[in-house]
Amino acid sequence: MGLLPDFGNLLFTVGAFIVALSIIVTVHEYGHYIVGRWSGIHAEVFSVGFGPVLFKRTDKRGTQWQIAALPFGGYVKFLGDANAASAGADEAVMSHLDAGQRRHTMHGAPLWARAATIFAGPAFNFLFSIAVFAGFIAVQGLPADQPRVGQIFPLPQTVTLEEGDLITAVDGRPTPELSDFYTVANEIEPVATVPYTVERDGAVLTVEGPHPIPARAAGIALASAARDAGMQTGDVVLSVDGAPVLAFSQLPPLVGAAGGEPVALEIWRDGAVIDLSLTPRRTDLPLADGGFETRWLIGLQSGTFFEHPVRNVGLTEALPLAVGQIGTIVSNSISGLYHMITGAISTCNLSGPVGIAETSGEMAKDGLASFIWFIAVLSTAVGLLNLFPIPILDGGHLVFHAYEAVRGKPPSDRVMGALMTTGLVLLGAMMLFALGNDLFC
Repeated sequence: MGLLPDFGNLLFTVGAFIVALSIIVTVHEYGHYIVGRWSGIHAEVFSVGFGPVLFKRTDKRGTQWQIAALPFGGYVKFLGDANAASAGADEAVMSHLDAGQRRHTMHGAPLWARAATIFAGPAFNFLFSIAVFAGFIAVQGLPADQPRVGQIFPLPQTVTLEEGDLITAVDGRPTPELSDFYTVANEIEPVATVPYTVERDGAVLTVEGPHPIPARAAGIALASAARDAGMQTGDVVLSVDGAPVLAFSQLPPLVGAAGGEPVALEIWRDGAVIDLSLTPRRTDLPLADGGFETRWLIGLQSGTFFEHPVRNVGLTEALPLAVGQIGTIVSNSISGLYHMITGAISTCNLSGPVGIAETSGEMAKDGLASFIWFIAVLSTAVGLLNLFPIPILDGGHLVFHAYEAVRGKPPSDRVMGALMTTGLVLLGAMMLFALGNDLFC
C-alpha cells in the first residue's frame, strides 16, 4: 500500500510522456504526409505508434490510418518504400509499377517533391510550436508599457501600495516605462522598505513598500532543489543560513557561497514560517553572448511583488514574438551541444527519455497550460534534432538529396546502406548516452 502513491506518480508521468510524444510525432508525420500528398507522393500507411495495430481505417485515397500498441513514435510509409524510414525502395513493388505509378512513390518522384516531403516533418514541428506560442501570447497578452500595480501578492510585511496605482518613481528615480521600473529595481540595494511615488485617483502620493523584487518565488524551476524540497510559488525567503534576506538579488551570492553544500532556508508561506534545508545544484546557464555560466542554484525564479496589468496583443505582434521564441530555443540548444562537445559545460545537460518523461509529468502537474507550452518546446527540439545531418534522420535524407542535386544521381545502394547503418549506430549511441545521463547524473 505504501508503494501505491509512487506507482500512481509513475503512471501519471508515463501517461504525460506518451501524450506529449504522440502529439509531437503526429504533427511531424502529418507534415511528411500532407506535403507528400500535395507533391503527388502516395502514403500507404500513417501510423501513430509501432507494433500490433489496435485501430485502423482506410480513407478514400487508399491511405491506412492506424494506432499501434507501442506509443513511442510513429511513421508514414509511402508507396514503394521498403520500410517506414523510407530508407530504400521495395524492388518487388517498384518492378510492377509503370512510369505513371512510379511518379507517386517516394523513390520515383522528382527531387524537389522528395526533398519537400522530407523537410516538411521538422517544418511542421516548428510551425506547431509557433502556433502554440503565438496563441499563448495572444490569449494571455503582454504586460502594459507603464508600471501600474495589479494584484498584490501576499508578503510578510505590510504593503501600502494599492491595486491600480501608477508608479511614477522608485526611490526618487523616475519610472515612466515598465523597462525603467525594472532598471531601477535591479539597481536598488537590498533594504526593508523603499519609497514609491504613485498616482492614485488623480493625486500624487509617496508611499512605502517592499523592495521592488523581493525574495519571493515567482516560479519554481523543474528538476530543482527547491521543487524537490517542496517549495511553492509565492514562498518568501526570510533568511539563508541565518543571514536576513530583503531582496531576491541576495539569494544567488548566498546560495553560491555554500559551494554545493546544503543551505538552511527560513520560508514565509501564508503567514507561517517554515524551515527547509536545500542542496544547491550545479547549473549551466546560457548567456546573451552565446556562452554559458556555471552556478550553484536552488531553482527559484524572481518577480515583482505585484502582477502587471496586461494589454491585448494581435497575431501580427504575437507571431514575430513566437518565431523569436523558436530562435531562442534553437540557438540555446545548438550552443549547449557545442559547449558540451568542447567540454565547457557538463554533458549531464543532455536529457534522455527518462528525463523528458519526468519533465512531462512535472509540467502536466503544473497545469494544462504549462503542459501544452512544454509540448511546444519539445516539438521545437524534435524538429531541430531531425534536421541534424545524420543518416536515417530527415537531415541525413536532405544531405542525400543535396548530393543528388549536385551529382545528378543519388548515392549508390551500397553507400546508402553503409551510411544508414552508421547513422543508426550514432543515433543509438546518443540515445544510450542520454539514458545514462538520466540514470547517473
